[in-house]
Order: sequence, then structure tokens, then C-alpha cells
Amino acid sequence: MSSRRSGQQSGVSRISDDQIVELVSKLRQFLPEIQQRRSHKVSASKVLQETCNYIRNLHREVDDLSERLSQLLATIDADSPEAAIIRGLIM
Repeated sequence: MSSRRSGQQSGVSRISDDQIVELVSKLRQFLPEIQQRRSHKVSASKVLQETCNYIRNLHREVDDLSERLSQLLATIDADSPEAAIIRGLIM
């Protein structure tokens, strides 16, 4: 039994196929990998897969930038205005 069907039986509101298509279309707009392709025909599963990859990459970038800011903060005077700006960015 599919999760959609069991969702209907348990009283949980069901998302329509049209809503799924609309949501996948919105996701497609945020994915640089898919936007760069010449073909507009991309399966929903590919869009979801690319979305997961994109989010993982964003997490890695955030972690890397946080680490770089921490390293920068360690090299400057803790009471300087620059340190206050960096601390604000990290928080």
C-alpha cells in the first residue's frame, strides 16, 4: 500500500498530483545544475535528487565559511571592531 493511500485512510490531508508538479517546478528554479541544462525535461526524481545534492553542498559551504571565519577571528584582536563583526556573522 502506498504512503498516499495510507495517508488518506488515517485522515491526513493528501497532496494532489498538481501540487506535487507545482512544488517540483518551484524546486527546479532553485537548482543551478538543472537551470544550466538546455532540455527542460527533467524528471521529478532527478529534481529531488539534485535538490538533496544542492542542500548538502550548501551545508558544506556554510561549514567551510564558518571554519574560515573562526580561523580569521583567531588571528585578530578579540576586542577589535572586526572581531565583533566576525562574531556577529558566526552567531
